[in-house]
Amino acid sequence: KVAARCMAGQSLASQGITKEVTPPYFSVKEAVFPFVKFPGVDTILGPEMKSTGEVMGVGKTFGEAFVKSQMGAGTKLPREGKVFLTVKNGDKSRAVKVARDLVSLGFQIFATKGTAAAILAEGVPVQAVNKVTEGRPHIVDMIKNNEIALVINTVEERRNAIADSRVIRTSALLARVTTFTTIAGAEAAVEGMKYMDKLDVISVQEMHAMLTA
Repeated sequence: KVAARCMAGQSLASQGITKEVTPPYFSVKEAVFPFVKFPGVDTILGPEMKSTGEVMGVGKTFGEAFVKSQMGAGTKLPREGKVFLTVKNGDKSRAVKVARDLVSLGFQIFATKGTAAAILAEGVPVQAVNKVTEGRPHIVDMIKNNEIALVINTVEERRNAIADSRVIRTSALLARVTTFTTIAGAEAAVEGMKYMDKLDVISVQEMHAMLTA
């Protein structure tokens, strides 16, 4: 409404807006990508990709807003089960915190050997699992057998690094296993999972009233 009035020639000052408006709630916008319509496509995002829409989640906390945005985008966050992590070296310290939070939520952690070593070194329980090139049973077997509830996979921005883990992401897509390919996304997901049983509904009218109160 404010923006529309500005376009019609009214100034912000004439509308009584002379300072930054900080809403008493969090809003998270999420892009929607049609990956499920293209089996076998890699879910690593590139500059050439286009979303087919956007959704937004609103909540009293960032976690609540994030989980609502995922629900709107059709992304299912698990409540229990096994989580697989394999992250690039620069993300391992942050992955430890993600793993610790997941364990506190009741999840079991599985990881490739390098990631598992970093997690275990900080006292977080984790079970190492083979990469595809390291022999069976390996992580793709677990994904195909519906043993994995969530995949967290970050890679170096090198073509060979992306190619090495492509089979993990494509297998997860085919099995409809939710996958996060950035550590920031994984952190947000875990924060959201803490609020999955604490979701409130808020109307647009209520949101507007909060801003004008």
